[in-house]
Amino acid sequence: MTNRQSLFRGLALTVPALIFSAAASAAEAIEEILVTADFRRAPVMDYAASISVLDSEQIASRTARHLAEVFSLAPNVNYASGASRGRFFQIRGIGERSQFVEPVNPSVGLIVDGIDLTGIGGAATTLDIQQVEILRGPQGTLYGANALAGLINMVSGAPTETFYGRVETTLAEYDTKTVSAVVSGPFNETLGYRVAIQQHNSDGYIDNVHLDREDTDNLDELTARGRLRWQPREDLQVDFSALYVDVDNGYDAFSLDNTRETLSDEPGHDRLETLAGSMRVQWRASEDYRLIALLSHADSDSEYGFDEDWSFEGICDVFDCVFPGYSSFDNYLRENRNTSVDLRYVSDNEPEETGWVLGLYYRDQQEDLRREYSFLSEDFLSDFDSRNAAVYGQVEYPLTGDLTLVTGLRYEQREAEYSDSDGAEFSPRENMWGGRLALEYYTAGDTLVYGLISRGYKAGGFNSNQSLPVADREFDTENLWNYEIGVKGSWWEDRLSAQLALFYQDREDVQTRQSVVEPNEGDICPCEFIDYTTNAAAGSSQGLEAELNWRATEQVRVYASLGLLESEFEDFESFAHVGADPETGTPFDLGGRDLPHAPNYQYALGTVIQMTEHWYARLEVEGKDEFYFSSRHGARADAYELFNARLGYRGNNWHLVLWGRNLTDRDYQVRGFGSFGNDPRKGYATEPYYQLGDPRVVGVTASYEFQ
Repeated sequence: MTNRQSLFRGLALTVPALIFSAAASAAEAIEEILVTADFRRAPVMDYAASISVLDSEQIASRTARHLAEVFSLAPNVNYASGASRGRFFQIRGIGERSQFVEPVNPSVGLIVDGIDLTGIGGAATTLDIQQVEILRGPQGTLYGANALAGLINMVSGAPTETFYGRVETTLAEYDTKTVSAVVSGPFNETLGYRVAIQQHNSDGYIDNVHLDREDTDNLDELTARGRLRWQPREDLQVDFSALYVDVDNGYDAFSLDNTRETLSDEPGHDRLETLAGSMRVQWRASEDYRLIALLSHADSDSEYGFDEDWSFEGICDVFDCVFPGYSSFDNYLRENRNTSVDLRYVSDNEPEETGWVLGLYYRDQQEDLRREYSFLSEDFLSDFDSRNAAVYGQVEYPLTGDLTLVTGLRYEQREAEYSDSDGAEFSPRENMWGGRLALEYYTAGDTLVYGLISRGYKAGGFNSNQSLPVADREFDTENLWNYEIGVKGSWWEDRLSAQLALFYQDREDVQTRQSVVEPNEGDICPCEFIDYTTNAAAGSSQGLEAELNWRATEQVRVYASLGLLESEFEDFESFAHVGADPETGTPFDLGGRDLPHAPNYQYALGTVIQMTEHWYARLEVEGKDEFYFSSRHGARADAYELFNARLGYRGNNWHLVLWGRNLTDRDYQVRGFGSFGNDPRKGYATEPYYQLGDPRVVGVTASYEFQ
């Protein structure tokens, strides 16, 4: 029996065993969860698409400080690191994995309290986040060009009607310290507020043996967020949100020996300062419709730099090197300005009546880059400005009392200008469209059965490096058709809820990241990495997503999720792959190979046990299959499983938790390279290099609430 067969057999036996081992007669109903990312607030179990909603309890259960630390609870969602945090996201195997010189057209949208932070994943901290909504599949009607693979919507706590306060502190291994506070309440009858602040510090999990330091991969993150809600009258509500994130993290993650011991003499950094805000105005103009206006703006300044040689000057004086070593540092400073406006005209209808949405959207993004690199005679500069304008609409038409047809369409125009200090200039213009067609059917027991066809798109673009052939300087728009069927429901007096989705995705002109590795003139190393985006002819993916939440008794709750994914390139021959033969002009055939960062399975399984009135325990296992890191080489992450646990005591106003993550101290990879060699001791022979995920970490968290 294979490992994969053993896994699925184990899941198939374990879940029912956990479920039916406890008496269900005295259990409470599961609380209803509303999705806010859609045009209307609606229960997740009434939404005809595959969605995961992770609430504040689940975020706290991971002691998560960043969005990527909760992804394993959602089926078919992954991330790529290559930085101090996992700030590049993938849904169903689609999404970016890095960014260096070129501007990026994201595949996964990121919205935080109405603020468009797409492409700024480092700002996705979890302070006072009440729920994370992950919408899988193209959101061609709702969000357009930046949501080909899906959308992540993060919602923080809203102002409360009465005064509320909370303080929390965490101490853990690796000199980890976190302090946070939340205060909320009303100023008066029409105006409420909520303010939260958090400082998170850690030495990180790397030992730099050359510098004799344990903090070269440290975390130093300050987050502050605030919300105001003004409701001067019953038909008018105005919400203001503000966010400030100041990240000053180290980045010293790669070791020539693939361990947590590095030799860098110039440890890198991963810095970000984001100041952002949004305003949402909702006016109920009549009993039949509402007008909603959303304005957001985000200023983000980042600095991402790393020791390219991962070693120190004079390494060959210490070790017997085949070739002489080199020393270089690569640094990227970006200024990103993003403004978006979304105007919606939304009907207020009863479920049995026709509902509709009409909307206008505009987005302006400006991105300026300065690259400081040891082997450039002068800094590289680039300016990029893109503008997106769209009109969209959706109609929900009841065919019968139990059957509803949902249709949506979005038409989007995009134009951009790019110029750089190497003389490259591009001005792409294009028109794109997407939409959805869904049938929703409710059975006699209010179980939702749905079928969905949706179309998403991702804008084309350009590669600025002028050493690339003319044919590789531009790439085309990618389109994706998503076909999905699913079922969602609650049973046993709402004590058991489950959702299941089966999908097939057909991609046209798949955009994939490639790179050419060329030695600098006269040198064996360092090598010049020319990153570029190209189109594979096509690609496809199919799979399953399942989630279960069952309150077995008043004392026992069981939850589980499972994602299965089969993805592949179709008709894709790459000259950039390390397996290509440049002498004979023979490309490497990637047809049939899995997409990068697309594991064939992901799962999470856990239980919460209320042992006494105050004491509880939470036990959890998560796992992920092996996956390729890139379409350029064959390096892969190993399959793994991680065990987490929490033991907590809840008093009247205070909460104390002893927790542990990755209790078996399993090594696993979150980023990898396999197309070059960087070790002069081995003659720069090509070999894989990996960034490792977090080791075992044990800590304690204490919080106190007052009101």
